[in-house]
Amino acid sequence: MISVSVSNELRDKWPAFVGAALFADIKNSPDSDGLWKEINEQISFLQTHYDTESIKHISGIEATRKAYKACGKDPSRYRPSNEQLIRRIIQNKGLYHVNTVVDMLNLASMKFGYSIGGFDSCLIKGDKAVLGVGRKDEPYEGIGRGILNIEGMPVYRDDEGGFATPTSDHERTKISIDTKNLLVFVNGYDGDENNVMQCAAFIERLLRLYAFAKDVQIRQF
Repeated sequence: MISVSVSNELRDKWPAFVGAALFADIKNSPDSDGLWKEINEQISFLQTHYDTESIKHISGIEATRKAYKACGKDPSRYRPSNEQLIRRIIQNKGLYHVNTVVDMLNLASMKFGYSIGGFDSCLIKGDKAVLGVGRKDEPYEGIGRGILNIEGMPVYRDDEGGFATPTSDHERTKISIDTKNLLVFVNGYDGDENNVMQCAAFIERLLRLYAFAKDVQIRQF
């Protein structure tokens, strides 16, 4: 089991942070009709109730943007994934299909407004993950983004280096169709412990329903 913690460096800049880590054994698949029915319902809700300005006031998005500024990063230039995702929906650009587990984490992010990271835990190096702040010239390859400047950005590190930020997770730990051991982070920069844990419980439901999840464990950090 990987231990997950928050560094003093991040706590000093953003003390409100509350996170949840979810561990599960899963069976991934290319697609799920039942899941996409839930996703399309959430898309319709967002398009009915929000526009590109009002989404900035969703608690999880607003707080993540403020945390970026506190750590030294421009959230408009390096948008957190929760904002990227919901903006895409509001702009009617459609939602890409990746695989069942990644798609369900996107649904949870849309529903709760949090940046959510999902990883193949077998690809994480060592037995701990620590949330800190990105350093100048720290190497990082974002999924589908190439080299990403993570200086001043919240970042989780393992023994090899950074593998997750709110803007993009790293290529080396990404979820694939062959992923069997899953780790998920729910990043509550708004400090809403109850909402963070509800989000984690929602993800557990989706995993059990659509990814045959077993041995699910949820830990707050």
